[in-house]
Amino acid sequence: MIILTLFFFITAILYSSIGFGGGSTYLALMLIWDVPYYIFPLIALICNIIVVTGNSINFIITKNINLSLITPFLIGSIPFAFIGGSISIEKNLFEILLFLTLLTAGLLLFIESKSLKKNEITIKPISKFISIIIGSIIGFFSGLIGIGGGIFLSPILFLLKSGYPKHITSSASLFILINSVFGVAGQLTKNIVLDEFLKYWPLFIFVLLGGQIGSILNIKLLSNKILALMTSFLVIFVAIRMGFKLIG
Repeated sequence: MIILTLFFFITAILYSSIGFGGGSTYLALMLIWDVPYYIFPLIALICNIIVVTGNSINFIITKNINLSLITPFLIGSIPFAFIGGSISIEKNLFEILLFLTLLTAGLLLFIESKSLKKNEITIKPISKFISIIIGSIIGFFSGLIGIGGGIFLSPILFLLKSGYPKHITSSASLFILINSVFGVAGQLTKNIVLDEFLKYWPLFIFVLLGGQIGSILNIKLLSNKILALMTSFLVIFVAIRMGFKLIG
């Protein structure tokens, strides 16, 4: 439990530094540590909420969030995050989906780190219909597996050149927060054993601390490019580690 808590703490630092919650890596770590899989999503989503709430509030106060960019994605994601969260799936399917999620997220995040090199960006607006469809797909898997979805949305927005870096980062944080809230609502419709869930309360305290440290790193020490690259390596490493566990 001590080592798992430490890894949650480190994950919160890394992810909050680039505006993410860390849900995908929390899930992978819990799988490696043999936490009961039926409480994975609830723990990961609550950790997401704890980590990104501060960032989201700061972005709203500083008016860095482009609501016209993020709103169509949220229209699609909110109902599907709830629907996905309310669905129960078998452990084997859950593990396969999580492995694919981590691997894809790591590769997308790596691509995002490369796109951050570009100083000049020509913005290309996405149609609202396409945004709603993308949001719906991300929202469904966010609720089902227990991720916030920002780790997918952010690279997609960068690849499509849909906004400036500061707007994409802030939009991803708000997207994670809202998706996680509705994902938790969906998860609570299932028969989750709360006694088992409450045993892991130290994780929430340490991701709170890690999230605050990560916010400071983002502002004062490391560039988003370096942090995105570091996080992509972490996600890919955990995915590979999990892949060996599945094969074994």
